[in-house]
Amino acid sequence: MKGVFISFEGIEGTGKSTQSRLLAEHLRAKGHRVIQTMEPGGTKISMKIRELLLSLDSREMDHVTELLLYNAARVQHIKEVIEPAIERDEIVITDRFSDSTVAYQ
Repeated sequence: MKGVFISFEGIEGTGKSTQSRLLAEHLRAKGHRVIQTMEPGGTKISMKIRELLLSLDSREMDHVTELLLYNAARVQHIKEVIEPAIERDEIVITDRFSDSTVAYQ
């Protein structure tokens, strides 16, 4: 069996982090191996990209540049965290993923 990928999506303040934490706690209590993560972020490189994205006024960056940075952070996150965890039969719960990129960019 392969692992499972669960993404919580929504606008700011809708409880994504809370719900992902509660689900992770519940699944761990049931004996499942769970990885909690977030986007952008989840890896050292992705966190650097996150810091850059959050430090700038959105008007300072071309929208295509911003989109490419989000996608670069995601690829790093997938390769370093998500795919390996799924291969280890773990459950990956993320606070945001590609749906947020579609909505915001």
